[in-house]
Amino acid sequence: MSGMCKIVVPATSANMGPCFDCAGIALDRYLTLTVQNSHSWEFKHEGDYLPPTIYYEDHLMYRVARTVAKRKGQQMTPSTVTINSNIPLARGLGSSASAILAGIELANQTAHLSLSEDEKLTLATEFEGHPDNVAPALLGGLVLSTPLKDSTVVYERIRSLDLQMVIAIPETKLRTDEARGALPTSYTRENAAHASSISNVMVAALLQGNYELAGTLMEEDMFQEPYRSQLIPNYDFIRTTAKELGAYGTVISGAGPTMISFSNRQHQQQIADALQKLLPTYEVAMHSIDENGVRVHVE
Repeated sequence: MSGMCKIVVPATSANMGPCFDCAGIALDRYLTLTVQNSHSWEFKHEGDYLPPTIYYEDHLMYRVARTVAKRKGQQMTPSTVTINSNIPLARGLGSSASAILAGIELANQTAHLSLSEDEKLTLATEFEGHPDNVAPALLGGLVLSTPLKDSTVVYERIRSLDLQMVIAIPETKLRTDEARGALPTSYTRENAAHASSISNVMVAALLQGNYELAGTLMEEDMFQEPYRSQLIPNYDFIRTTAKELGAYGTVISGAGPTMISFSNRQHQQQIADALQKLLPTYEVAMHSIDENGVRVHVE
């Protein structure tokens, strides 16, 4: 990096209902880092979605970047990092995944690592614990991914989906560990087979462009939504209202508490307008799929 660069990482929504810990989709909502060479490290936060700035050595992005650079045996150039984000924390929109990828790219740029996409994905999965959010944030689009026994992460990206999204973000936060704690520790073979068949057919429906069927199956999840729904404010109300207004389906975004409705462009506006009117304390926003993933602009 010569002087300055800008790193842009999209928000993500994981699971899409039945594709638990496997599928994630990137949204056109972003974490942005402006990185300027300096004599010492400094992190500055801008925007309403970020906490107060903390000492650089305690910053998640710096800690990730330092770890990556150290593994590669390289030193990072000290920099002033100005961070802006419209990805809310602890709302199920991949804020931790975007921060981890930003840290990896920070190391890549300031230590001149020339990391490949596969290397970035493997590192991000190790930091995050699973690839469902980091894969679409890195690659863009809808990505299905899974780690193999040797820790290799394999994935497939589904392109050219004619889907729009409406997200409904409540004021309350929900920690991922709390949402995980609501899940059963095991599933019967019968339930696991049925839940997997729902996920498989939903993906097939998306590939065939049968969004009505895909939306129906999104709402038939058996892995996590029945257990987490009690933690999500207005869960049934949002699903019912969005469906009545033309949504294909509505699911919990990641671990929640945000809900995400998938629709065509024709119905997107009326779904968003109605939900915002009916839920005035929520932030309701319309989004499209981000097809690019992490972007770096070097100046």
